[in-house]
Amino acid sequence: MNKSEMIDAIATRTDLSKVASAKALDAVIDTIVESVAKGEAVTLVGFGSFKASERAAREGKNPKTGAKILIPQTIVPKFAAGATFKARVAGKDE
Repeated sequence: MNKSEMIDAIATRTDLSKVASAKALDAVIDTIVESVAKGEAVTLVGFGSFKASERAAREGKNPKTGAKILIPQTIVPKFAAGATFKARVAGKDE
């Protein structure tokens, strides 16, 4: 499912217009991104949690030359699925 299909599904389920559904989806995504970028965790009970996680510096290899390179420390977003989401995907509706 891509973003426009998601907007269509939201519009159908909520009786909102596609424009209103797009604004709502954009607002949710923007809010999650802004919060995680500030270092805050976002938890949607039953769906999952978004948080920023630190990835340590490490040594890697340039795949083209085989030379060793240093991959710097960075902060990456992480998502952990909630129990209800996991159960639904596994076909075990709760």
